[in-house]
Amino acid sequence: MTDTVTKPFLIAKDEQGQVRLTLCETRRNSQGYPWVVRTLLEQSFATAAAARAFATAEYGAKPGEFASR
Repeated sequence: MTDTVTKPFLIAKDEQGQVRLTLCETRRNSQGYPWVVRTLLEQSFATAAAARAFATAEYGAKPGEFASR
């Protein structure tokens, strides 16, 4: 079993070109296998920097916890 690390915040553009923030939480089942729960926030942002600032203010995000597509 490989242990991959998933960054807790994903910043990506949607089909309309808006920047969206997704929260990613890694959980483990009873056998220890990881599964990732992703929650797309309804709010959209003008830039990736704005999404980072929001995640830092609302969720206490730190540098290095962001992924992008």
